Amino acid sequence: MTNTASFFVLLFLAITFLMSSHEKVFHWKTTLQGMQSYFANSPVKNQVALLTGILLLTELIAGILAAIGCLQLYINGERTFGFWGAVFSCIALLEMLVGQRLAKDYDGARNITLYFIPAVIGVYWLS
Repeated sequence: MTNTASFFVLLFLAITFLMSSHEKVFHWKTTLQGMQSYFANSPVKNQVALLTGILLLTELIAGILAAIGCLQLYINGERTFGFWGAVFSCIALLEMLVGQRLAKDYDGARNITLYFIPAVIGVYWLS
């Protein structure tokens, strides 16, 4: 493996999104209740279940691709899965950013930046 930094970015993304999707899958009812409360006064209040499902799917794809990308990068130096894991991580984070802006949670939206920076760096390094 020649790109240790890329490996650690992918590991960060894999942990982040696999843990988040795991929580949504195994605590769906609680997650949905929290999301419905969070978006109660937003324009998407009637689509919370659908949008949470879409976010879950995006996070799951991002986490799986990032995890496979870690293995691929370590084993043979290939970047394909890692690149797409980083891309889907960016997509998931942008979905969250839009949601937080719609909910008028500007502090939460600002905090997404902390995750978005390594995801974009991953896309750049792995492209």
